Amino acid sequence: MHNADYTESALRLANADLTGPETLSTALRDDPRWSERISESDMAVLRDVAAIVRRALAAATAGDARTVKAATNDLLSTYPPLPRLSDHDSEWHIHVADVDAGPAREIAAVTSWGLAQGIVRHGTDRWGKCAAPHCENYFLDTSANRTKQFCSPRCANRVNVAAFRARHRS
Repeated sequence: MHNADYTESALRLANADLTGPETLSTALRDDPRWSERISESDMAVLRDVAAIVRRALAAATAGDARTVKAATNDLLSTYPPLPRLSDHDSEWHIHVADVDAGPAREIAAVTSWGLAQGIVRHGTDRWGKCAAPHCENYFLDTSANRTKQFCSPRCANRVNVAAFRARHRS
């Protein structure tokens, strides 16, 4: 049985540009059944979900377990996972939302479950906010030594190149 970890989906929504369906579709490109169905009518729900996830992640980075728990439970109660057994593609697996529901409800349920999964599996001290100036993204640090500072290699490279150039200017 395939039991997906939806933590990455929660992070992807939290870090997505939510100005419109096109920009969100870009963030959800790894899951075409969502990215191809997103419409403007889904955006209000998904902006609300992303804001709650960001509140939980901000609390995790600040060591505020009470707010992490409250925000996550708020998501789980508002957008509960509704597990469904599926065997399409000749492989048994579980969808955590009704795939016939609109994409907003499905993404919201996956996000609420993914955030809860991430907290249960990794605790609250493995979450971080990108150290790059002008980047507001969150990440999950799964490195052995817990030293991750950036949301992506792109942000890490930008900061390192800027530091290198600043050292060589002086």
